[in-house]
Amino acid sequence: MKRTVYNEDHEAFRAVVRDFIANEVSPYYEQWEADNRVPRELFRKLGDLGVMGFGIPEEYDGPGETSYKYQTVIAEECARAAVSFGHYTVTTGIVLPYLLGIANEEQRKRWFPGIAAGDLCLCIAMTEPGTGSDLAGIRTTARLSEDGRHYVLNGAKTFITGALNSELCIVVARTSAPTAEDRRSGLTLLVVPTDSEGFAYGRKLDKIGLRASDTSELSFTDVRVPVENVLGEVGKGFSYLGQNLARERLAIGVGAVASATAAIGFATAYVKERQVFGKPVAAFQNTKFVLAECAAETEALQAMVDKGIELDDSHELSSADAAKIKLFGTEAAGRVIDKCLQLHGGYGYMLEYPIARLYVDTRVSRIYGGTSEVMKTIIAKDLGL
Repeated sequence: MKRTVYNEDHEAFRAVVRDFIANEVSPYYEQWEADNRVPRELFRKLGDLGVMGFGIPEEYDGPGETSYKYQTVIAEECARAAVSFGHYTVTTGIVLPYLLGIANEEQRKRWFPGIAAGDLCLCIAMTEPGTGSDLAGIRTTARLSEDGRHYVLNGAKTFITGALNSELCIVVARTSAPTAEDRRSGLTLLVVPTDSEGFAYGRKLDKIGLRASDTSELSFTDVRVPVENVLGEVGKGFSYLGQNLARERLAIGVGAVASATAAIGFATAYVKERQVFGKPVAAFQNTKFVLAECAAETEALQAMVDKGIELDDSHELSSADAAKIKLFGTEAAGRVIDKCLQLHGGYGYMLEYPIARLYVDTRVSRIYGGTSEVMKTIIAKDLGL
């Protein structure tokens, strides 16, 4: 089915990204997975490519207002090669928009040029041990010093993506107690340099997938955070966190359909080559039917995601729309990739085949960014239920 979301500029950009992956990523990716992180230098190379600062105004060395479609092209090309740029999507697609939306002028001058160059990478610390989707339960505290010049940060976070490769971490902390009327009040966003005294890395968590992206535990012991590093208004953190969730969930849907599309490509190539009982696996009716089902479901998902991309570009993507895209997208991708792995037989279970990497990497998409169950709750609320 013909897609209409891209123009010639996007396709020219796709060619540049594809070459970059072929030369700078694929030859080294197996080692990066073994290391459980990509080299920090990768982000500077991405900065040289001009893709670290989407949305950063030109006056701060960024490309200016840029369609989200350029980021979707990157996601598609990474899936096509069964690789990733580590926590690139987190720093550029998830965390940077918070700064673009609420950073003040002084903060923009201080941080934006370094982000655009790839010299400053970003991560965000929300989840705590025992506090996942219920952000109102955050217990990390930040107390204003007596002289009013800094906050003293104490607490712990877990499942923090990209912290080892980041210079700045947006930490969600409680600067005041919640009220009886609103459990979500009193949360504040603090931009914390990761080399701050008292900022400590705990365990590097060992995941079943996304192995080239580091995930860590963090702890804060009397970390002094200047008041100049408060992002937005004190106590308004929860409202800020909700502003970028639609884009984040769309991004997960983009990744899901890109992975499903790549899985179909890998499976189609494999069944044409693999011989069983004297003929290609592709010759069997079951193979044709399975891939036909996968193709139909993935194209339906692609149409849904493309609509979401257009709505995002026109600033009309709603929370419910994004939830539907994430729910259907991640569940469908899980089904499609599982079927494509099955067509590989035993080889599909071997990590030397890209289908195995797609299989383990896609599982978490039904969890992060809001679980499938949370997405159903959002959709049901939109239905008036």
